[in-house]
Amino acid sequence: MTLDRRQLLSAATASGFIAAIPKGAALAAGSAPADAALNRYLETVAEHLLVASPEVATGLGLDTGKRAGLKSKLADASMSHILEDRAWCRTGLANLATFPDASLSPGARLNKAIVEYAFEIGRDAEPFEYGENTMGSAMNEAASPYVVSQQSGAYSAGPEFLDSQHQVHTKDDAEAYLSRVHAMARTIAQETERVRKDAGGGVIAPDFILSNTIGQQTGLLAVPAAQARLAVALGRKVKEAGLAGDYQARATALVEREVYPALAVQLATLKGLQAKSGHDAGVWRLPNGESYYRWLLREGTTTNLTAEEVHQMGLEQNKAIEARMDGLLKAQGLSLGSVGERMTALGKDPKYLFPNTEAGREQLIAYLNGLITGVRPKLSKAFNLKLQAPVVVKRVPVDIQDGAGQGYMNTGSLDGSRPSTYYINLKSTQNWPKFSLPSLTYHETIPGHTWQGAYLTETGKLPLIRILLSGFNAYVEGYALYAEQLGDEIGMYDDDWAGRLGYLQAQKFRAVRLVVDTGLHAKRWSREQAIQWAMENSGRTQQSMTSEIDRYCGTPAQACGYKVGHTEINRLRDRAKAGLGAKYDLRTFDDLLVKTGAAPLTILADVVDGYIKAGGVVKL
Repeated sequence: MTLDRRQLLSAATASGFIAAIPKGAALAAGSAPADAALNRYLETVAEHLLVASPEVATGLGLDTGKRAGLKSKLADASMSHILEDRAWCRTGLANLATFPDASLSPGARLNKAIVEYAFEIGRDAEPFEYGENTMGSAMNEAASPYVVSQQSGAYSAGPEFLDSQHQVHTKDDAEAYLSRVHAMARTIAQETERVRKDAGGGVIAPDFILSNTIGQQTGLLAVPAAQARLAVALGRKVKEAGLAGDYQARATALVEREVYPALAVQLATLKGLQAKSGHDAGVWRLPNGESYYRWLLREGTTTNLTAEEVHQMGLEQNKAIEARMDGLLKAQGLSLGSVGERMTALGKDPKYLFPNTEAGREQLIAYLNGLITGVRPKLSKAFNLKLQAPVVVKRVPVDIQDGAGQGYMNTGSLDGSRPSTYYINLKSTQNWPKFSLPSLTYHETIPGHTWQGAYLTETGKLPLIRILLSGFNAYVEGYALYAEQLGDEIGMYDDDWAGRLGYLQAQKFRAVRLVVDTGLHAKRWSREQAIQWAMENSGRTQQSMTSEIDRYCGTPAQACGYKVGHTEINRLRDRAKAGLGAKYDLRTFDDLLVKTGAAPLTILADVVDGYIKAGGVVKL
C-alpha cells in the first residue's frame, strides 16, 4: 500500500514541518519537571522510527538536513529487522516505566500512554513470526499475515511511493530517487526470502489472493522497462524541476537489470506456491492462528473485545440499521423484497449511475467536488475549530486499482503547499451509485479524514512522536465513520432521501464488516459464504464485495475498527451529555475528538472523562 493516511502523512517540506511542529510541541515549558526528560526520550523514539522508516521521513518532509541521508534509502524488509523491532519495543517499555505517571503533567501522561500502547502492540506480536506484524502496525493501521499480497508488497507500494511522495528539486534528489530504485530490488528480494520462510512454516496466502497478486505482478512485468512507472515518474519529475541529465534512462536500466529480475524471482516464487495453496480464507488455519486473530483484533480495535463480542455487535447493529432503512424505503413506496434486495435494485437504477466511461468518471469526480463544497458552510454546527482543510479528488491509479481500496485519503503537506488528496477507485462506476457517494466523501474528506489531518498540518499542536503514531485504526476510522453521522446531523440529507439511505447503507456495511471479518477468521466461514452474506446484507455488487472480502483476508481485523470505534465514540458522547447536562456542547466535544489526535480507544475514554471533570472545557 502507498504511504497514504493509513501510513501516516504525505509529503511536506522540512521547513514547513519545523514551522508547524516546534520542538516540544504540546509539552510546553512550565509543565511538570519530569516532562522534559520524557520529552527528550520520546524524541529519541521518534528519531529511531524515522531512521527505521525512511519512507515516513520523506512523507513528512524530514529527509533533509541532518536526515538527508534517509532520502536515498528504503526500510529494511528483512526478518532480522523485524526481530530487532520487537526487542526494541521491549526495551522501550522498560524505559517508559522509569517515568512515573505521578510526576508527569496530563499532556505528558497522554503522550506516554499512547507510546506505551504502541510498544505493547509490537512486543506482543512476537509469537507470530510471519507476515507483517510489528509496532509499525500501530503506525499504519493494519497488520497482515502475508508479506506480499494483492494489496501489499514493494512491487506495488514502491512505484506509488516514489511517484507520489519522493520530491525532486535538485540533482541530489534525482540521485536519491535512483538509489531508492536500486534499493527496491533489495526490498523485493528480502520480501521473497520471507515469503519462502513463511511458506516453510505453513503460511501461504489463499489461492485467490495468490492469483490476484500473480496477475498484478505479471501485468507489471509485461510493461517495457522504459515505460515502467518507476522510470517515467523520474523523467517527469526531473523535467518539471528543469534538471539536465539522463536520469530516466538510468532509471530504466535499473528497472530492467535489477528491479524486474528481482520481481521475476518473486513472481516465480508465488507461482511455485500455488500448488500448495488452499482455499481456506481465515487466519485460524495459520500457526497459532486463534491467538493471532485475538492480537489482530486488539491491534485493529484497540480494545479487548473477543471475536464473538465483535460478531454479535455486528449482527445487532446490522439489524437495527436495517430497520431504519426499511422505513425509509417503504416511505418511498419501495416495499418488495429484503432491504438488501431493494438496495441492490436501487443501485442498478440508471438514474443513480454515472456512465462507465471516461466522461462518466469525470462527472463522478465533479460530483464529489460539489459535495465537499456543499458541506463546508455547515461545519460550524459541529465544530468551533476553524481549519482550511484543502482537498482535491483523484481516481486511484489504474495500474493499482485491482488491489487497491475503494476509497482513501492522503493527508496534505504540513507546510500547506499540497492539499489532501481523496482517491476513489473508478475501475467501474457501477460500484458507485450516486446515493452512495456523499457518506464516503464526508468520511474521507470533511468532516472526516481531511479534517483530522488538517488539525495536524495547520496547527502544530502535537509532537513528532504523536504524528508518527497517528494511525491507531479504531480511532482514525471510528472518527471518520462518526463524521459520516455528523453529515446527517448537520443537515446534509434533509432534501436527499436517497443520500440518507446511502449513508445508512454505509453504516450498515460497517456492521456487516464486523460479521464477515470475524466470520472468516474466527468462525471459519469460506470466502464465498462471506461474499454472499455481505452482498445480501449490504446491497452492494458482487465485484465490490469480492474486493472487500479479499481485503479482509489480507488485513484481518482492520475493517472491525470502523464500527467498534464509531460505537465507542457515540458511547463517550452519550457519557459526556449525561455528565455535563446543560454544559454539554456538541462543538466542543467534536473539537476534543480532533484535538486529542489518534489514540487507543481506552485512552480516548480517559480523555473524555477529563473533559467531563473540567466542565466541558477542552484543555488539550
